[in-house]
Amino acid sequence: MSADHPSRAADFLDHILQAIERIERYVQGQDETGFLADEMMQDAVIRNIEIVGEAARNFERADPACAAAHPEIPWQLAYAMRNRVSHGYFDTNPNTVWATVQKDLPILRTQVQDLRATIPTVQSDAPLDVVGRSNDEHAGPS
Repeated sequence: MSADHPSRAADFLDHILQAIERIERYVQGQDETGFLADEMMQDAVIRNIEIVGEAARNFERADPACAAAHPEIPWQLAYAMRNRVSHGYFDTNPNTVWATVQKDLPILRTQVQDLRATIPTVQSDAPLDVVGRSNDEHAGPS
């Protein structure tokens, strides 16, 4: 993803918000003990933390000027957390994941919602894949 696709920036912010909303739904009504006892919930939350981090990275690449203008949003930390849970396998600490969900994600949600409100939505005919490329961008020769 390069800076020539700033119109995708809104999509990446939406991906962050959607993943946070899913996490909030998954843990609704749970306490830390319930979360720690439920491996399936942990896996679902971790997967969406990966999405948050990947979308944060894609946003930085799509609109580096905007990302730099909002240093209050922890773009690089979100991506680092994504790498940690993606590559940590069985070393991922569910207590740390729970703390992130309870303390950090509500703040991140508010920050991203505020930024998203300032960025117009640009319609695109081509859906994005998981790494933020449209089908048109990576389609091979016909």
